[in-house]
Amino acid sequence: MKRLLLTLAVMLPMTWAVAQDDVAFTNFWQFQSFYNPAAAGRSGMLDINGAYRMEMLGFEDAGQTMLIQGDLPMFFVPKAERHGMGAGFMNDKIGLFSNKRMWLQYAYHHPLGKKYVLSAGLRLALLSNSFNGTDVELGEGSSDEYVPTSDVNGTGFDIDFGLRIERRDVWYAGVSVMHLMSPTVSLGEEKLYQIKTAPTIYASGGHRLKFRQPEFSLRTAAMFRTDMQSWRADISGRLCYDGEKGKMYAGVNYSPMVSVALLLGLTFHDVNIGYSYEMYTGGIAVHNGTHEIHIGYQMELNLTKKGKNKHQSVRWL
Repeated sequence: MKRLLLTLAVMLPMTWAVAQDDVAFTNFWQFQSFYNPAAAGRSGMLDINGAYRMEMLGFEDAGQTMLIQGDLPMFFVPKAERHGMGAGFMNDKIGLFSNKRMWLQYAYHHPLGKKYVLSAGLRLALLSNSFNGTDVELGEGSSDEYVPTSDVNGTGFDIDFGLRIERRDVWYAGVSVMHLMSPTVSLGEEKLYQIKTAPTIYASGGHRLKFRQPEFSLRTAAMFRTDMQSWRADISGRLCYDGEKGKMYAGVNYSPMVSVALLLGLTFHDVNIGYSYEMYTGGIAVHNGTHEIHIGYQMELNLTKKGKNKHQSVRWL
């Protein structure tokens, strides 16, 4: 699915605007703090995740996305388990557009009794958008005053907010709003070109169902997102094996009227590696699907005792 729509909406003479959508990661459940800042620090560990996504193979200038993020409890303050912080960087390229996002985020986790936790989170982001106009091909002797033929770029700021409630290792549910201030990034010295991002609402949840055999569980997750102009829903299910010597999972993700994806993952030497292949249901050939790879790592922080850090694999809930 295209995430950038060239509207060529003429707001002023010689001005065009681009509407930008968020990246729809197939493994959305792996990046909970990306879609909802209230999840930052909830693992109780240093949690690092990365992903690389290649969209619609076989189509020229299709989207490519690289993401790396990390979060952890604020171990240097009293009641550190109630405070989480995180940072991340994403580079999203599609066609002649390149969109970079860098952020810092904070979350407060308030216990509700012994089993439940209510969280709220805030994220501040720096946006850097560019258009590679030097590669525009208009044809010999032709021109278009609405399309820049030189490289243009610009920066802006963004704010995200989220709420989340969970019963640890059983279920979670949350709602967040990304691009709360509807940021607009103007490109070029004369600021004739604009990239706009509409506020987007996310509702997500997940559940872990244990079987009689303690090594196996069924983990489901769902996410719904809308910018009030369009919407997308994702529902995933994974059969997980959590053994003493390793972990692995296999599953399916379904997005109504968009795609079906196969999910595979395993843990090797405390590193969680996952892969998905997304096949579109709108007439696009199976071999023109989207590859996505993600890598995650967690390390338990115990800075009060030197040499006592413990390493654990990523939780998949």
